[in-house]
Amino acid sequence: MLIGELARASGVTVRALRYYEQQGLLRPERTSNGYRHYDRGAVSTVRNIRLLLSNGFTAQDVRGFLPCLEGDDVALGPACPPSVEAVTRKVADLDERIAELSAVRDRLVRALAGGGTPRRPGAVARHPAYRP
Repeated sequence: MLIGELARASGVTVRALRYYEQQGLLRPERTSNGYRHYDRGAVSTVRNIRLLLSNGFTAQDVRGFLPCLEGDDVALGPACPPSVEAVTRKVADLDERIAELSAVRDRLVRALAGGGTPRRPGAVARHPAYRP
């Protein structure tokens, strides 16, 4: 299939496909006239690349486990050996980010509650740094 056909079948732009090729994520064959030609398996590969990139993996991460991207949706299968390091790193990053966001949320909730200090009925809770 040609690049436009792959773009339509996989739900990405031709520009995205060219970017994936530039990053070494796709390797189309070239016809005698220079056109890119993709096999049918490229559709699932592109969908998997898109899924991983949209979930915060870098092109370098994705390049490290390209063999894992052929076939069905990558989210449905177990992690393949080349992807384990990148996935483990991503899980650790997410855990750290969740902890940071939870701390911010807790501070905001405390600020809304007035920081635990009593206030008169009807008074608006203000952050201690607020100065009118």
